[in-house]
Amino acid sequence: MNVHMRANTPKITPLLAIAIEGLVMRVRGRIVTPEESDYDDIRGLAHSNWDQRPLFVARVVDAADVADVVDFARRHQLEIAVRSGGHSVCGYSGSEGGVVIDLRDLNGLDLDMDDMSVWAGSGLTAGQVTKALDEHGVAIGFGDSATVGIGGLTLGGGVGYLTRKLGLTIDSLIAAEIVTASGNILTINETSHPELFWAVRGGGGNFGVVTRFRYRLNPLPEFVGGPLILPATAENLAGFVAAAKLAPDELTTILLAMPAPPLPFIPPHLVGQTVLMGMMAYAGSVADAQAALAPFRGLTTPIADLVRPGPYGMMYMPEDPSMKPTLSVRTLFKSGIDVAEAAEILARLGQCSAPMRLAQIRILGGAAGRVPAEATAYAHRDADLLIGFMAMDGSAEAAARHDIWATGCVSALGGATRGTYVNFLAEEGPEALRASYTSLTWQRLQEVKRRYDPTNLFRRNQNISPA
Repeated sequence: MNVHMRANTPKITPLLAIAIEGLVMRVRGRIVTPEESDYDDIRGLAHSNWDQRPLFVARVVDAADVADVVDFARRHQLEIAVRSGGHSVCGYSGSEGGVVIDLRDLNGLDLDMDDMSVWAGSGLTAGQVTKALDEHGVAIGFGDSATVGIGGLTLGGGVGYLTRKLGLTIDSLIAAEIVTASGNILTINETSHPELFWAVRGGGGNFGVVTRFRYRLNPLPEFVGGPLILPATAENLAGFVAAAKLAPDELTTILLAMPAPPLPFIPPHLVGQTVLMGMMAYAGSVADAQAALAPFRGLTTPIADLVRPGPYGMMYMPEDPSMKPTLSVRTLFKSGIDVAEAAEILARLGQCSAPMRLAQIRILGGAAGRVPAEATAYAHRDADLLIGFMAMDGSAEAAARHDIWATGCVSALGGATRGTYVNFLAEEGPEALRASYTSLTWQRLQEVKRRYDPTNLFRRNQNISPA
């Protein structure tokens, strides 16, 4: 390969060019430099807030490739970014002038139905894994978007449609393969490197590059789910949240207050008007689901009711891969929402100019809340609600305005006084990150960081400094 430069690309010295040539010869995957015709496509992220131009993107195919690229970056003192699905809300999946380790070709899925476990490559998306598992009547509780990579989602905790029934994604994690800062390839679990295994379950990508996850498979022979759309009143919003908190563990809900999309089941006169879209996920039989759903259907006459039996994967709404909006997001934990707070949420939505703006309310508890707080690095087992304010638009200038709007929304509900979920934490400073863990958890994470990454090589993340 002949490494040369285009305009507005990272600077490559002659010596570095020779080193890259050597790396190209060693790895089994592909090193994509700025000269390649698909460089811009490959470096792109899910959101357009950032336009980062890495020195190269390493499309690795196995853990040995990852170890080689990690060693290269360490020797040349280059920043490392790790990409699974590219949905980092801070743009940490990319790098300006550094090295991106792109895991998308780590897409193997080794299913063992006798052992009820699966090894999944960290480049897979939640949708890809879920679709494969649907065929066997089993599930892992990932997030609420099919295109999000299982890598970052799992390492931060994993809050989704089965949280109350199965717990967080990390609660189904039983082992992982990880490349550390020293280039070692380790298989970690409760008995092998147990402190590192504890840390990766909620501590993010601070401790190495996870190349494979081993999950416990959870039986899911019957499932009922889909959207229940209600008029956007303060009473309906508060009533929905109250009913969701009292629901059986089999029912996990995510409530979206948002402009009604132009879908066939939405009356034309409501398109663009704020509605409440309750995403209902019942892990059980149709008969039991009807009883659990009755309080929600009894709140008011629904605008549309598409809750139905089917595979769990139907919960993932269609996404247009060509859409790459800018994203603004701020979140907080709360114990509940009364009518006055619900009215405030709806009023705040009306103050945002973004074409897509929403308040997202995730009802937690259930199985996720029964795991001891010290069992994993995830720090919010006792939280009842996770509330997010999000805005999607088309420019960095708009994103800056919407950041201010989202911050104001959180403040209006009392502020993120107990920290927030690290996977949704924007660039809000070290104090916000520090507040997202308990004091003891933070200290323990720093000790693990000191042992496995003492020079903070893996720092392009919600960074935990070594003790």
